[in-house]
Amino acid sequence: MNEGDEARFRSVGLDDAVAALRDGAVVAIPTDTVYGLAVDPTIPGATEALFALKARPDGLDLPVLVGSMEQAETLAGPHGLSATARHLADAFWPGALTIVVARRPGLDWALGAHDRTIGLRLPDHAVARALCLAVGALATTSANAHGEAPCTDPQALQRVFGSVPVLDGGHCAGAPSTVVSVLDTAPQCLRQGALSWAEVLAAVGEA
Repeated sequence: MNEGDEARFRSVGLDDAVAALRDGAVVAIPTDTVYGLAVDPTIPGATEALFALKARPDGLDLPVLVGSMEQAETLAGPHGLSATARHLADAFWPGALTIVVARRPGLDWALGAHDRTIGLRLPDHAVARALCLAVGALATTSANAHGEAPCTDPQALQRVFGSVPVLDGGHCAGAPSTVVSVLDTAPQCLRQGALSWAEVLAAVGEA
């Protein structure tokens, strides 16, 4: 790493990451799966900056990390998490399951093409949860240029994203989360990741 690279690599602590997110900046954060790029979705223009940085098509909605079950309940609508969503959350949170639910009416965050739904995940990573509790729920996406493999360490993040502040969590190389929609009567698998679809179906069958 040369001197110029060192100048661009902005490793920050938790307090600085909180401040940057509150200012509308994109921050790279560690999670239990892979590094993510996160923004505060309540800040005007923040999610648009995230889409642009990653070159992510705006038809692919941004999932949202939460710091607690209570935080998730406030974002789901019209009456909080459904019974199926709550059962899956109880079974797999904190962990690598993103649950797509109806969005709370009036929640106008610019997360992508679908303004009536929201994908929620409570990560099994203390730092990520602490950020969500300090700042609020965070719109996120895996830390990679769209279509490329996710970055698994701060050095890889630096090579791809340059001066984006990085909350250094060491090596993060887990499988991406499994994404499940509970909008219909029966849950639907939108992406199989760290959790197998068989595990999800088994949990639903126990409800």
